[in-house]
Amino acid sequence: MSDSQGRPDGGAPPRLRPPAHRVSPRAIAQWAIDYLLGWGLAFVLTLGAAAWADSARWEGVPGWAADRIWWPPVLVGAVGVLMVAVAPAWRYRVHRWEVSADVVYTRTGWFAREWLLVPVSRIQTVDTEQGLVERLLGLATIEINTASHAGSSQVAGLPADVATRLAEDLARRAHDLRDDAT
Repeated sequence: MSDSQGRPDGGAPPRLRPPAHRVSPRAIAQWAIDYLLGWGLAFVLTLGAAAWADSARWEGVPGWAADRIWWPPVLVGAVGVLMVAVAPAWRYRVHRWEVSADVVYTRTGWFAREWLLVPVSRIQTVDTEQGLVERLLGLATIEINTASHAGSSQVAGLPADVATRLAEDLARRAHDLRDDAT
């Protein structure tokens, strides 16, 4: 017996299993450095703006705002410390990838999770990227592009040699599948 959506016994929809591979543990350091740079810049800018606003002492600024001029840098600093301390480990637990014979399967996200299955036969290009922090840590990102923006995927935090081999393998397999289809 099945329900109107074809599920056996009217049960819950089937759940996707997690992809088989985690990204490199060094990705935690990469993400922490990235967050530190971003939130550090935001902190310095809000600190500078608060110092400038405090020294200007504009006429017409409500007293309650003048009394709380230093709250934004404190808030940005606290959120930044929390992000640097928690987010990288959280991302590491969630981000996974897997390549099977016919599909590239990724899972990303923090609060909202995204499972993406990209058929190898639909792959048009496979790019390998390395930012400065990734280079320092021996990591790379592969970007898998299809004709559809929604079908494209990215796997960040891979060891550079794994990313290079994976990109070459996927490009070759996609080419072979396209040749078979014509």
